[in-house]
Amino acid sequence: MSEDKTNLVTINIDGKDYQVAAKQNLIDAAHSLGIEIPHYCYHPKLPMAGSCRMCLVEIGMPMRDRATGEPVMDEATGKQKIGWMPKPAIACGTNVSPGLHVKLNSKMTVSSREGVTEFLLANHPLDCPICDQAGECTLQEFSSQYGKGASRYRDAKNVKPKHKSLGPQVMYDGERCIRCTRCVRFCRDIMGRPVLGVTQRGSHSEIDCYPGTQLDGNYTLNVVDVCPVGAMTSKDFRFKMRVWFLKKSKSICTESSVGVNTTVWSREGKIYRITPRENDAVNVVWMSDSGRMLYKTVTAETRLTGFRRGESEVTFDEAVDAALALMKDGVPAFVASGKMSVEEQFTLKSLANAVGGNVYLAKTLGENDKMLISEDRSPNRRGALVTGLVKDFDSSEISALAAKIDADEVKTVFVCGEDLKELGLTDEQLKKVEIVYLGTQANATSEEASVVLPGRTVFEKAGTFVNQEFRLQKFEVAVPGAKGTENDLIILSTLAARASSGVALDNSLGSVWEKLRAACPALAGIDYAKIPDAGTLLDASPWANIAFPETGSLKWSPKK
Repeated sequence: MSEDKTNLVTINIDGKDYQVAAKQNLIDAAHSLGIEIPHYCYHPKLPMAGSCRMCLVEIGMPMRDRATGEPVMDEATGKQKIGWMPKPAIACGTNVSPGLHVKLNSKMTVSSREGVTEFLLANHPLDCPICDQAGECTLQEFSSQYGKGASRYRDAKNVKPKHKSLGPQVMYDGERCIRCTRCVRFCRDIMGRPVLGVTQRGSHSEIDCYPGTQLDGNYTLNVVDVCPVGAMTSKDFRFKMRVWFLKKSKSICTESSVGVNTTVWSREGKIYRITPRENDAVNVVWMSDSGRMLYKTVTAETRLTGFRRGESEVTFDEAVDAALALMKDGVPAFVASGKMSVEEQFTLKSLANAVGGNVYLAKTLGENDKMLISEDRSPNRRGALVTGLVKDFDSSEISALAAKIDADEVKTVFVCGEDLKELGLTDEQLKKVEIVYLGTQANATSEEASVVLPGRTVFEKAGTFVNQEFRLQKFEVAVPGAKGTENDLIILSTLAARASSGVALDNSLGSVWEKLRAACPALAGIDYAKIPDAGTLLDASPWANIAFPETGSLKWSPKK
């Protein structure tokens, strides 16, 4: 949680004074100091429940005389006495205040944690070796600190539903569930669909869908993220890989202009899952289910591999030369995509300047779900304005390209990752021009292309996107590029170099950014290597008069 640095208070934790932001939750305050208070039900982005009791601590306040209000002093130390509460209190239900004293490791505190742990484990199955949450489970973690070596519980454990499907994406294991209700609160307070609730009573209680409902929608996998144990599991990731074998790479979801921050989990060149990465300014800690499945495009049956000229597979150099020959022989036009990175759009502009020809920017729209998917289904359409690839959106409409094709004013079209038929062009118009296609997936346009240049997905390259708020954000390489493909930036820079001087350009991100800073006022002074994980807001004032109807209202904040 964000802290108000202008309003600090002094609290005492285990005999040491600290300054923390006023009015924040004690668990968050301790976390900001690098101190962990064990907890299960509390989540900083959800309303407080106070049900697990794992965060019990001893708290006290400086004592004052009830009659006079004067501080009660300790004659031996000369300091104000601390009045300790006779029983522990939950840290998640305690807000920091001046003079608050907390004991995190006292005998009473440790005993409370041990008692809570023993009750949670009384009916918990011993299936950590086969649990998907192993390695990420806070119950497993805290049990190693506060659990007993042997159980005193001798009765038969309660039998609860296992492998229960709650919806299309989520599987539930009732025996692992500790009824923290994080999933219930997410559905009710964040997703806005209260489909989950607690049924039965006491140690027999479990999570289930209300009669006549199921856990469906496009945000259900967030309950897997917030589950502190292995009760909620993803059907897509279930039993596929141990998390400690996986490499984590920071990325950006390309589903829409929101720019949701993500983590890509991979091993040995294969992606196994995508999860949201925290960024309060963009997506908080949530993401859509559909965005999590985009990694499947890397190995999709439609994936383009192998450079092609006509019906023949050729080398990289032969394909580049063939593409240049078509652009020089005919009047070229360029169809750019909002899925291209900032660096790729800038390099495409260099290519267009070298061979001549207008640039048209594809517009792909969809329904705005009022959460984390906007109408603009491109992650970097605004980047085309920042890089100067297009001056505005109106003059770069695909309809203008269609008119030029009909008038025989365009002979060659260089297409970057878009399907011209989906953008509105007809079969007849496609057959009137020579097409050079740079992309990752086969479509009607690539089938008609005279030259095919297979590029790489967002998971196989690095770069930046500019989201709907003109926030510049980085994404990293998660897995190596598929065989028979090449980095789009290398393809474009090679084309631009051969079209102008014939000298190969330095196509590293650092080199491209030197040119970006010099050519693009909005990017002046930005060092690519120092762009923070949360991104950098750009000066969007030059485009203040441009309407962005495809964005819709999106700003989504947690409902407290």
